[in-house]
Amino acid sequence: MATMAAQEPPIAPGGGSSSNAKGAEEKGLPMPSRNPLPLSASQEAQVREVFNARIRQLCSDEIKAFADCARNRTITIPFACRESSRRMNGCMLAHATQEEHDRAREQWFAQRQQRAREREAKERRKIEQEAFHREWWGLPQRDPDDVKKKLEKLELAERVGGMTRRPGGQGAEDGKR
Repeated sequence: MATMAAQEPPIAPGGGSSSNAKGAEEKGLPMPSRNPLPLSASQEAQVREVFNARIRQLCSDEIKAFADCARNRTITIPFACRESSRRMNGCMLAHATQEEHDRAREQWFAQRQQRAREREAKERRKIEQEAFHREWWGLPQRDPDDVKKKLEKLELAERVGGMTRRPGGQGAEDGKR
């Protein structure tokens, strides 16, 4: 059995052929292919939030009908709203497919630059507010080198799939490590 495992060729991440992945790397696409990149737990949670929001949007009529039925009820909800509950759950199960999860993942990747800009603006506001408070209360100013390091840290790229995006739109696979 061990010799059989050693003879089998390795499978590319995502189970697909590696020719598709090579084509994506040559073009330098900003969004990865459908092959799943390893994301951190918090990034996967964000993808799930996008996925759930998409499902709720697709089934909004059924959800609203169930909510209207359940309003002002307590113990009788399972009996009085059984049909609307089944329609709502059926809609959600019908739309909760792997293709929809892939679309949510693509949407998450498409919005990552917007999130990075928002995070950077928030951090810059935080630094400005801290400087204002220090001046207001007569506290000593922070070391300019520390402030410079914080600002430089803001310029670093978000890590996706264990690799950072390089300045100038180059992917991590284009340059030397």
